[in-house]
Amino acid sequence: MFQRMIEDFKSGTGTAVRMTSLAAAAGFALFVTLAFLSAAAFMAVLQKYGPVEACLTVAGIFLVISLIVAAVYTNKKRQAEIRAAAAAAAAREAAKSAASSILADPMLLAAGLQLVRAVGLKKLIPLLAVGGVALGFLMSRNTAASSDEEPTDAE
Repeated sequence: MFQRMIEDFKSGTGTAVRMTSLAAAAGFALFVTLAFLSAAAFMAVLQKYGPVEACLTVAGIFLVISLIVAAVYTNKKRQAEIRAAAAAAAAREAAKSAASSILADPMLLAAGLQLVRAVGLKKLIPLLAVGGVALGFLMSRNTAASSDEEPTDAE
């Protein structure tokens, strides 16, 4: 079991390293391409208009690229926040419905009937009472923990 988890971790880590190195290589290639394109634009504007206009042209190009990157970044950040909020809401709903779905499982009811037959009802009642108290305690702790994690509007 642990060997399988280790193998999954190794393969996931290897894939992440390969993808990161590919992204770094693509980023470096994009940087070099941008450098040569800006140099070419600088030289073309320098020959036609002069050095000040050439510098302003290259600065304008980099300003437009920076604005595009900033817009993409804010859009991705907003999408990540929306996904995180949706995942948190889904986790809260799953935690709330987990208790009711467990009790409605026919396999669990059949196993419970077999347990009652094997142990006997008089011996099982005190055990169920202690289990019910423990389950209620755990459910109240889960509810208190999830209400503490709720975001506030003060931020």
